[in-house]
Amino acid sequence: MSEAEEAEEPPAVEVRPTEGPWKVKANDRDFCNLPEFQKKVFLCFKKSKYAGNAIKTYKYNFFTFLPLNLFEQFKRAANIYFLVLLILQIIPQISTLPWYTTLVPLVIVLAITAIKDLVDDLARHRMDKEVNNRKCDVLLDGRFKESKWMDIHVGDVVRLKKNDFVPADIVLLSSSNPNSLCYVETAELDGETNLKFKMGLKVTDEHLQEEQQIANFDGNQCEEPNNRLDKFTGVMKWNNEAFPLDLDNMLLRGCKIRNTEVLHGLVIFAGADTKIMRNGGKTRFKRTKIDELMNYMVYSIFVLLILVSAGLAIGNTFWYDQIGSNAWYLYDGKQYNSSYRGFLSFWGYIIVLNTMVPISFVEVIRLGQSKFINWDLQMYYPEKDTAAKARTTTLNEQLGQIEYIFSDKTGTLTQNIMAFKKCTISGHTYVDLKWNKYADGRFQFYDHSLISCIQSKKNPDVHEFFKLLCLCHTVMVEQKEDINELVYQAASPDEGALVTAARNFGFVFLSRTQDTITVSELGVEKTYQMLALLDFNSDRKRMSVILRFPDGKIRLYCKGADTVVYERLHPSSKHKERTQSALEAFANETLRTLCLCYKDITEEEFDSWARKHKAASVSMSDREAALDEVYELIERNLQLIGATAIEDKLQDGVPDTIAKLAKANIKIWVLTGDKKETAENIGYSCQLLTGDMQIHYGEDVKAFFRGSREQRSDNYWRLREKEQRQIDFVDMACECSAVICCRVTPKQKANVVNLVKKYKKAVTLSIGDGANDVNMIKTADIGVGISGQEGMQAVMSSDYAFAQFRYLQRLLLVHGRWSYIRMCKFLRYFFYKNFAFTLVHFWYSFFSGYSSQIAYEDWFITLYNVCYSSLPVLLVGLLDQDVSDSLSIRFPKLYLPGPQGVMFNYKNFFISLFHGIFTSLIIFFIPYGAFRQTMGQDGEAPSDYQSFAVVTASSLTIIVNLQVLYTLPLSPNLKFYEHLFSPLFLITAVGVASNTFRQPYLWLTIILTVGISLLPIQRNRRKYEEQVEVVKKPEPFQRGRRSRRSAYAFSHSRGYADLIASGRSIRRKPTQRPIPEINQAENS
Repeated sequence: MSEAEEAEEPPAVEVRPTEGPWKVKANDRDFCNLPEFQKKVFLCFKKSKYAGNAIKTYKYNFFTFLPLNLFEQFKRAANIYFLVLLILQIIPQISTLPWYTTLVPLVIVLAITAIKDLVDDLARHRMDKEVNNRKCDVLLDGRFKESKWMDIHVGDVVRLKKNDFVPADIVLLSSSNPNSLCYVETAELDGETNLKFKMGLKVTDEHLQEEQQIANFDGNQCEEPNNRLDKFTGVMKWNNEAFPLDLDNMLLRGCKIRNTEVLHGLVIFAGADTKIMRNGGKTRFKRTKIDELMNYMVYSIFVLLILVSAGLAIGNTFWYDQIGSNAWYLYDGKQYNSSYRGFLSFWGYIIVLNTMVPISFVEVIRLGQSKFINWDLQMYYPEKDTAAKARTTTLNEQLGQIEYIFSDKTGTLTQNIMAFKKCTISGHTYVDLKWNKYADGRFQFYDHSLISCIQSKKNPDVHEFFKLLCLCHTVMVEQKEDINELVYQAASPDEGALVTAARNFGFVFLSRTQDTITVSELGVEKTYQMLALLDFNSDRKRMSVILRFPDGKIRLYCKGADTVVYERLHPSSKHKERTQSALEAFANETLRTLCLCYKDITEEEFDSWARKHKAASVSMSDREAALDEVYELIERNLQLIGATAIEDKLQDGVPDTIAKLAKANIKIWVLTGDKKETAENIGYSCQLLTGDMQIHYGEDVKAFFRGSREQRSDNYWRLREKEQRQIDFVDMACECSAVICCRVTPKQKANVVNLVKKYKKAVTLSIGDGANDVNMIKTADIGVGISGQEGMQAVMSSDYAFAQFRYLQRLLLVHGRWSYIRMCKFLRYFFYKNFAFTLVHFWYSFFSGYSSQIAYEDWFITLYNVCYSSLPVLLVGLLDQDVSDSLSIRFPKLYLPGPQGVMFNYKNFFISLFHGIFTSLIIFFIPYGAFRQTMGQDGEAPSDYQSFAVVTASSLTIIVNLQVLYTLPLSPNLKFYEHLFSPLFLITAVGVASNTFRQPYLWLTIILTVGISLLPIQRNRRKYEEQVEVVKKPEPFQRGRRSRRSAYAFSHSRGYADLIASGRSIRRKPTQRPIPEINQAENS
């Protein structure tokens, strides 16, 4: 059995604030332009340190497109080489070819690439323009006026309405809700659809409601812009008083206003300074591994070119000394010695043999492959009317070489929708309602025995169970005009699911105040006095509420993880064993479980505890620890009622997609900000984890690091501690089939991706749906954004976008694999045909005095790559399919050659080289032998130079195009190549001497040359398919061998306890894949 280990994520790299406070003055735009806030940009030029609110994701503008695009294109060694060659061809003394033979192909390739890049960038311009031109109300000259987002400045006061997006990072001043409460949805930031609350300061709520009051407001001060999404520190200085600000008072750019009619906010960070843009990371120029390999191959060819040219130049020197200088008919009137003539011959051969370096139409193929992705109807999501989109055209073949996938969880793997599935009460399990007026129509739970038990009122534990669910929580409620329509606002979807479940079974949470909770119990309305609310945190793993019942009885209700609840149960508590068995059963079905319990408290016991609680709540040092100790005193000797089981709904097809990708030997890591238990539970749900794995947690990783450190010398460890820990982490984690890193920040997600790229040199792909995934998406070799949701930040920064995670398998196993194979075939063939074309000049030099004389006509050299040999290979690069798309998905192991790089490497390069050498020998020497002492049918000798050039060119054109049929395993769809050769051949004949093709002898020479060239390559067309392993039939599904307790997955963050206590919140199975492994990381 393979072992999996938990990875300890590297520390986040935090953006350090610059010295001095970030001063903001409301309703004063000139304040930001004061000299003290100017920063040097270039030389003596300065600008304000406060960024504008316009965002920019595009690469070029009108003035920078041409220079920047050419700069990027000339990063390719081949393009630089041809540019240098063009310059050499202008020098008359060494030019052996007209300058246009190099200029025409180079311009065509550069133009096609530039047009493609321009189209891509125009799409980015359109998306930026759409965002920057959104409208909102801004306070100008004492009145709110409609303004574009890009015209907003730091210090502006904005007015937002329900369902508006927040245009910048703002401090909430006031809202239409009581006590300036505001609800926001953060789907665009983190993919979560549950609402979060924000709240304005009491002083601004009381004094900044009217337009005139807001116009007279000024002053604010806070920390410098940074990338910390979970922290904010500021001070509002107003009327000679200072008021503290924290994250609860701040609305981040990209949030959406919900359940709040109107709010007012002060812009403190705009544009590039906003927290979400700071987390976006730097836009990187991405290149494929094939591009990098091509550069090295071009360098190799250039070295070979220099050696060959030098050898021929030496030959020219000796030939001129011995023969050329004595031949009167070769005298050119120039008094050059043999050494200088050899020097000129060297540069002449550099020009003549320049086509050894291929100038190819790679970008044309990439553009076509991108269009096929866009047109794929099987990646279209009709529910959101969203098609797949290739937002770049330069990385398609890289999709066929992915080794590691880094995925977000919420909104990417899951729908972030919780469903109440099962429960156990008093040891009895109910496995699966429209009889009360408050029922939620979307709720589905069909166990009629439970409903009968509730209605009969014979089992008090059942009533206590649902009473606990509707009382022990921090949910907020809003009642619509229709009295039966209740809208719950929960801090986590788990809590919302539990309260909704109680509601549908007749225990309805109706309203709450600072110290009361009103519920409807089977139609009877009751109000409970809330004496204390003991909120959840990640250490406690539970929450409790202490209530005074209408009859005066005091009771504590508690719900939490089974691991912490069972430790606090009274020895006499009933049904522990049966409940534990039910928990095991729920866990094996990957449901999220929660234990429910209660405790009756006497008046004296509560009074004593309340005094300790009050003392701890006002403690000025380590208040949270003091409160936790007090909570421990009351949360003991509990009586178990039962347990709940909630399903975190996955997106459709997630387990199958993960299983298919795992069979393709792609390792999947999940990077999430959720806590360990939540992440682990989702790992089991999506079958990233299975029951027969051995899981190692953070403690095991720390022990491993400590052991590794002790084995090293002190000096060695001190010098390379950080680097060695990173290497140890990557080595250990990469031994696993799957890794889960939890509690990671956006910067840490990018760090993890970068570590794998740095130390494993692996091709990586990141996929996410929220703005907190942008940095990870930009860091990976391939970035994929989940579109179709309200959040578009991830899509705007991605290379590819689609609506559902399940489309990833088609993107990689079909389009990625096809693109990689097509590109490899294209490049192998392109190298071959260029070697076969160019080396004819080499053999001809032995018979031309090494004089840099060309073997073909000028026009043929110019159009060889552009016309005569381009169409068949372009069709291969665009349309070739070795197997169908259904077989590619059915047998994921067909993907393996891509990550292994077996289709295009130095071995394939040298095979193409020697194949080209062989073909060039045949193409030159058979016509050469045929032309010696030959007499034509009409008595004319067809052995002139022009006829020889036409025969060799015609033979070459036919041979290199027939290679497509004989050396590449084409699909039946491409057999129409045979019909292309006739027009290609006729094109070759245009402009030649009229008697050349009138000679049957020359036709025989061409046929003989072609036949001999193709004889050695009559081989099996399915060579590639034979390299693929035979995929074994998967084993039948088996339940996990060991029992697993479902971890506590109750809330992603703190609940609303502080808000409630403040009194300011009053408001009207699937196929199992072969044993993968897991490494789960938690923040240490």
